[in-house]
Amino acid sequence: MIPRSHFSGMVYRAHHPMWAYSPLSGAGAKQYGGRFNRPGLEALYTSLDFTTAWLEAQQGFPFKPQPMTLVAYQVECADILELHNPLIQKLLDINISTLACAWEDLASQKLAPPTWLLADRLLAEGVAGIVVPSFAPGCTEANRNLVLWQWSSEPPHQITVIDDLSRLPCNRESWQP
Repeated sequence: MIPRSHFSGMVYRAHHPMWAYSPLSGAGAKQYGGRFNRPGLEALYTSLDFTTAWLEAQQGFPFKPQPMTLVAYQVECADILELHNPLIQKLLDINISTLACAWEDLASQKLAPPTWLLADRLLAEGVAGIVVPSFAPGCTEANRNLVLWQWSSEPPHQITVIDDLSRLPCNRESWQP
């Protein structure tokens, strides 16, 4: 069994403003897939610092930043794997190039990226999420993400939106494109 950890701390996510009313949704990832989830599987992609969250959200617009809503979350989550750790990678028989694979290109060719296969394997073992390096343009090895496959408002996979002043919109109708 691979050693799991407990993640306790604050994470961040930059949202398209239209979707800021649902900051705990993994629906976009479920619909389109992501580096660590195939289409049909919800995932919540967050970053360990707000700079990484911004860089992750702007990947498609590296020279022309687009507006985003930055949301902070408090996380208390068990069953996390630290995939940025080379020892954990070795135990799983993966490496950084596996994590950095060109997943979108592979998926467009109807091939399952190795990161999807890894996610399937970890989910089957009861892993709730992973801490991984960010591969967004401009990131270094210090930039990391927390990707969750299991999250709720209750322990052991608790995540809470920080919005003490109720500034986030309550529904999609608040968005006027």
